[in-house]
Amino acid sequence: MARLALIAALSSMTVLVSGCMVGPNYTRPPVAQPLQFKSGATATSGPPVQADWWRLYGDADLDQLIATAQASNQTLQQAVARVDQARALALVAGSFLYPTITADPHYSRTTYSENRRGTLNGNRAQRRVTLNDFLIPIDLSYELDVWGRVRRSFESARAQAAATAADLGVVRLVIETDVALFYYSLRSLDAQVQILSDTVVAYREQVRLLSVQFRAGLVSPIVVSQAEAQLETTLAQQREAQRARADLEHALAIVCGQAAPLFAVAPNPLHEASPPEVPAGLPSELLTRRPDVAEAEQNVVAANAQVGVATANFFPRFTLTATAGLQSVDIASLFTWQSRAASIMPSVSIPIFEGGRLKAQLEATRAAYRETVAGYVNQVLVAYGDVEDALTDLRATSDEVQNLRRAVTASREYLRLANVLYKQGLVDYLIVIDAERTLLANEVSLAQMVNLQMAASIRLIKALGGGWNPAEVTASKVARPE
Repeated sequence: MARLALIAALSSMTVLVSGCMVGPNYTRPPVAQPLQFKSGATATSGPPVQADWWRLYGDADLDQLIATAQASNQTLQQAVARVDQARALALVAGSFLYPTITADPHYSRTTYSENRRGTLNGNRAQRRVTLNDFLIPIDLSYELDVWGRVRRSFESARAQAAATAADLGVVRLVIETDVALFYYSLRSLDAQVQILSDTVVAYREQVRLLSVQFRAGLVSPIVVSQAEAQLETTLAQQREAQRARADLEHALAIVCGQAAPLFAVAPNPLHEASPPEVPAGLPSELLTRRPDVAEAEQNVVAANAQVGVATANFFPRFTLTATAGLQSVDIASLFTWQSRAASIMPSVSIPIFEGGRLKAQLEATRAAYRETVAGYVNQVLVAYGDVEDALTDLRATSDEVQNLRRAVTASREYLRLANVLYKQGLVDYLIVIDAERTLLANEVSLAQMVNLQMAASIRLIKALGGGWNPAEVTASKVARPE
């Protein structure tokens, strides 16, 4: 009957423990949710981009570089390790939901002196005594989580693990977009180097012909000097573009996790580009699309659970300690029914006076919660701003690319007419030099603007979350340890 009563009592405690948990339950903080992006009202429909968003650009070299970065980038490996660490710590927190059971078998042998005091009246013992003690105990210790302190701690640890998983998505997206941005900047510099190199060849021939004409008295020395100055300026621009390309290639090597001396990207000039159509979707979708927003929200979840932990500390803490096993003075009789031994010791710890510590801890957790809420709301606002910026930049750079293409066409016509009029003796050669300078400037500007157009497209994809899957956070939720 006593055993049945104990089982009934433990069952009642289990029901009580599972049904009571102090502290606030989590609700998502309210944030503004505009109906559409003002800079992209015409691009609000369509499916979101996929996780392998870079394939939209149809560039095999870019595909290979991103695959290399995903496999070798050390910052990404650090983020993966942080996820593993956070999940392990969550399992540690979850382990306190269960009893701790240990076995501590041991043997002791004690020999008492013949000169010891043997009786209460102080007489000396008559003989030496040796006692053996064989003990095989199974110890159990369990905190009854009546107020949910342990469960709130586990809830917080799970949210921290989920936040770390979302941070992994942030790191991965930053690395992928950095590779794409560096790659197209590299190709833009290839185009600029090619334009400048071709121009240097033409200018050298021009200086040679003008020098011949000068010696023949057909042109003035100022024309030759102007042409030579133009050649040297263009050479300096060419070398600067080559230097910038080398530096950018070294930066790309680091992002790809490669040693710069062993890394090279073959020149591939980018003269034309057509960024893929990327639907911006609705602003409200950013709350689940972007890993940084998800990370900020999981930080709120963790802080909210810590308020529950601090609240539970005001209530009594119930602990059950029990021991059961075998004990005997003789190894031969150790494993018999008569050698069984057991003890049970329930205890309760009631906070009476803590000098204001518990109240201060609760206020600290509430302040930390308010901080994370502000961080979450701010991250959502940043997300809205990022998309608006990217949409504005993409539209502006697309228009500017068209303007510069028309400017290049007009500059070529300007140069053609200048050469015709110069040969007819109607204009000075300085007009030809000015036309050449104008064409070169517009061609270089076009190459740079094409890169900015591609960069705006990539930043739009990044602002929209880059195809990040919210299931990564759900999958990172640590279940109760078995």
